[in-house]
Parts: sequence; structure tokens; C-alpha cells
Amino acid sequence: LTASHQGGWYSVISLHGGGSPEAMKMEIWRNYPLGNKVDLVERILGLTYYRLGKWSDALRELGAFREQTRSTEQHPVLADCNRALKRHREVEELWEELREASPAPDLVTEGRIVMAGSLADRKRLGEAIELLERSQRSVKRAQVHHLRQAYVLADLYEQGGDVARARELFRWILAHDAGFADAAERASSLG
Repeated sequence: LTASHQGGWYSVISLHGGGSPEAMKMEIWRNYPLGNKVDLVERILGLTYYRLGKWSDALRELGAFREQTRSTEQHPVLADCNRALKRHREVEELWEELREASPAPDLVTEGRIVMAGSLADRKRLGEAIELLERSQRSVKRAQVHHLRQAYVLADLYEQGGDVARARELFRWILAHDAGFADAAERASSLG
């Protein structure tokens, strides 16, 4: 059995007496390091469950990924799963861990968006708006994560009855990306 270089495998195991099962096992582990694939599988499976709305299953898989890697990269997704399950204390804990680790700006922004949503779910709209406003003020060059945050903030302004600020922010989004989500419709519906 030969696997090609293109597939990332480089080993030849003879079909004619490829050795003992132990030797085959050692060959596989030496040349096909499956152990480091476990994290990838857990992450992919967890994200798949998340996209399917299977929050508990996603938490299980992404929690295992988190334990194995000690990474904060899936904290926003973990937080959103907990938010969907109304586990707001866990959302807050994940947000604090993410904020303190301060990984890539887009990752922190996603975590902030989920935390703001959790606050809004609990009728703490003012705190949710304040959390997003602090960060939104410092945007110099808008990137996709800034637009996502602005969209959520505009939505919160609208929920809170501040139609003028919501409209202004939806228009700001459109100035940076005319096709962003339904921002054009939202802006026009606000006058």
C-alpha cells in the first residue's frame, strides 16, 4: 500500500508480509501522527454541532478541544452555546478568560459580541451597549469583525429605542461594506 506525497503521506508498507501488527502500529504512529489530529477532529465536530444548533454536543466536543489545547480560540463559540442554554455565568467566565488572554482582535470581538448578547438576554441592555461602545469608538480601519460588532450595537440601539444612533451606525456599516448582511434594509427601515 503506497500513499502519495501529495496526500501528505510517505511510507510504503508491503501487502506481502508487512510485518507484525505491532510493527505496523509503530509504523503508523511514526509516520501518521494521529494523536495531533484528535484536537482537529474535536474542533470540527464541535463546530458542526454548533452550526446544527446542538449546543450541548458542541459544548462537549469544544470543551474537550479546550482541555486538550488550553486554547481560547473557541471561547466565543463555547460562550454562544452556553448563552443558548441560558448559562450566563459560564458566558461571563469564558468572556473574562478570553479578554484576559487577549488573543487576535477578531476573536476578542466575537467574544464581546456574545457577552453583549448575554447581557441583553437578561434585560441588561445598557451594559450590553456600553460593552460594545467602548470598543467601537477605537475603530480606525474597519474590518469584518468591526462591522459585525457595529451591526450588533446598532441592533441594540434599536431595541433600546435610540433609532437615530441605530440608523447612523447601520449607515456607517454600509459606508464600509454596501452588501453587509441586511444593513441596507435595516438602515432604510429606520428612516
